[in-house]
Amino acid sequence: MTENHQGSVPSRQRKRFPGISSRAYEHPADRSALVALRKLSGFDTVFKTLSGLLPERSLRLLFLSDSVRVSDVQFSHLNDMLRDACHVLDLEKVPPMYVTQDPVPNAMCVGLDEPIIVVTTGLVELLDEEEMRAVIGHEVGHALSGHAVYRTILFFLTNVALKVAWIPLGNMAVMALVTALREWFRKSELSADRAGLLVGQDVRASMRGLMKIAGGNHLHEMNVDAFLAQADEYEKAGDLRDSVLKILNVLPRSHPFTTVRAAELKKWSESRDYQRLMDGHYPKRSEDKDASVTDSFRESAGHYAQTVKDSKDPLFKLVGDIAGGAGDLAGDLGGRLRTVFGGGAAKGSGGKEPGKGADGETGEDSGKGSDA
Repeated sequence: MTENHQGSVPSRQRKRFPGISSRAYEHPADRSALVALRKLSGFDTVFKTLSGLLPERSLRLLFLSDSVRVSDVQFSHLNDMLRDACHVLDLEKVPPMYVTQDPVPNAMCVGLDEPIIVVTTGLVELLDEEEMRAVIGHEVGHALSGHAVYRTILFFLTNVALKVAWIPLGNMAVMALVTALREWFRKSELSADRAGLLVGQDVRASMRGLMKIAGGNHLHEMNVDAFLAQADEYEKAGDLRDSVLKILNVLPRSHPFTTVRAAELKKWSESRDYQRLMDGHYPKRSEDKDASVTDSFRESAGHYAQTVKDSKDPLFKLVGDIAGGAGDLAGDLGGRLRTVFGGGAAKGSGGKEPGKGADGETGEDSGKGSDA
């Protein structure tokens, strides 16, 4: 498949999303955090002013001096994919991209002032064209969402918090901050996976890329459907002990597990939201300033509640059953209280309820109490 080296026209016919807002593909938990941060006018500007305190300049110089910058004459096929991704997501300014020597397959989008994208040689050598297109779309999605800005800010805040960890209860506060930060990171990765799918518009290629990151360049030995079956087995297998172990395993990670990412992306690709987006119905960047923080948080809370309800994980099922049981108990108690204290349930004289005899039994021969 031949790329157009003269412009940003995709090499095969795919949909474009003019003016698309990142809210269109963001995971609910990621979107609620970003909408709230965007409402804090000047918040990121302050930290951009303080960018000298951050390692951004050092990173830029490091990649400029010790990596290969993608261009028309260096890794031109990656450059075409980058312009293509920006064309599809309507990102006007194409971020610089570097290839750095590292056998570990990886990619990242960093920087406060202007985002830069970095991919490792291990990733370039591992993925085919369509798989790589999805990865570059993933990183462009990070740039469009502003993840690079807010991630850097939160890293900065985390480092500040670590310096005051000696204060009583400081360690607990720091751990709470880091845990919440990592949870957001994981959800932002799910958002970027969706952006990668919007760019590549080939869900099987996205699946293959994740599978290769997990199992290496042995595609003939792997199967996408079997890989997705692993995610289902991971979610529902075991007992409560396994549920706790899964939580402990994921807490220190900035990325969700690859099988989980694949399953989440496939589920989104089959959703009504994705179909509406592909049909051209999506929020625009021009509307971002009017996005409701309250609605975003409500949607995020609803998502987590639905996740617990639908989950096959033993712990989540237990939580759902307890919540459901508590709801049933509350409803039952409420019904009983309304029967005792509600209108029309007044007792007759002598403590007898209407229609009941002195022994409390209902019958045609029972005495009737007054309806006072």
